[in-house]
Amino acid sequence: MSVLVLEPLEADVLEWLAERHQVLAMPELAADLSALKEQVSQAQAILLPASIALDAEMIRSAPRLRAVGRISAGAENIDMETCRFANIEVVRAPTATASAEAEFVVGALLALLRRVAVETADGALVGRELGCATVGLVGLSPAARQLATLLPVFGARVIGYDPGLHHADPLWAQWGIEPYGLRELMQAADAVSVQLAYFPRYRGLMGERVLGYCKPSQVLVSTSHSALFDEQALADALHGGRLLAAWMDLMEPGLMEPGRPLHGAPGLQVTPRLAATTRESRMRAAWSVVRRISEILSTPEPQAEFRPTVPGVLAVHSSEPKWR
Repeated sequence: MSVLVLEPLEADVLEWLAERHQVLAMPELAADLSALKEQVSQAQAILLPASIALDAEMIRSAPRLRAVGRISAGAENIDMETCRFANIEVVRAPTATASAEAEFVVGALLALLRRVAVETADGALVGRELGCATVGLVGLSPAARQLATLLPVFGARVIGYDPGLHHADPLWAQWGIEPYGLRELMQAADAVSVQLAYFPRYRGLMGERVLGYCKPSQVLVSTSHSALFDEQALADALHGGRLLAAWMDLMEPGLMEPGRPLHGAPGLQVTPRLAATTRESRMRAAWSVVRRISEILSTPEPQAEFRPTVPGVLAVHSSEPKWR
């Protein structure tokens, strides 16, 4: 077996891949981890659904593995560091879902601004228009570039922040986004869209020192991992009414259970990663991922200096750590 397919693929994509490599399509293995480990040991590539984590233990049981493909969702539960050590390429299609995510964010902002009413000077409760709003983008992902194109069509002003991009970088002007500091963005924006890629160093970035400065009656939509948010700070902003509503398109399990700060938080709406999941985005992502995997498997494998065959054993033969 060359490619183990663990999530459903469109028939023409699967057929194309099977014409070039030996393919075993067994999505049912996602529910049987013991049987999965047996099959993984023979695979050179895996198409892995978001429900299955690729950790060091599974990597050690796959000595022939050269590539891991993920068609939808993020890579939060893939051990990227171990994959790097083991010379396994993680194949994703980050731009394939950009337009789907941007459309979702625009729809969510329109819904929140119109549905969550604000009070006028004469006491009337009314909605707001996206065209009169300042929208803050946190994270310059591919979806943010689409948003920077779509939002001005409505008449919205677009400002942005990215921790990895200097405010003088020409990319800001190229995308038509005014660069702001994160706190200043929260103070200025009527609506905020968070699509920042998650890394452990960003955990809790959206905490009290940021959410405490929300512009009154602000609404927020996030398609990022919820670990970017400090749950107590988010709950306080919602309960205090400064953040009028938040739409999270991904929430870590357990965050809304009784006893947790976000349980019963007013104005909080959660959806199960719908932003990137459309028929069109899945098709674009599937083709992108399987073509790259085919390229990898069609290239002669270099002489491997190491493979993860001995659990937990590291050796240093040079400046780079290697599996022995």
